[in-house]
Amino acid sequence: MKNRVEELRKEKGLSQEEFAKALKVSRQTISSIENGKYNPSLDLAFDIAALFEKSIEEIFIYERSDDK
Repeated sequence: MKNRVEELRKEKGLSQEEFAKALKVSRQTISSIENGKYNPSLDLAFDIAALFEKSIEEIFIYERSDDK
């Protein structure tokens, strides 16, 4: 899953540390989400969307694999 977390965080002028504190997660979690190494839980995805005042679909881009 791709995402726009880093782009939107920078638009708000937040560091990873500030963003992590606002969401009550670690800076490493934010880094992993931004680098696509970790997909957030649904609860965390909703919290991120609320902080950015956007829908989840505007932030997280699901790419279906053809392996099905």
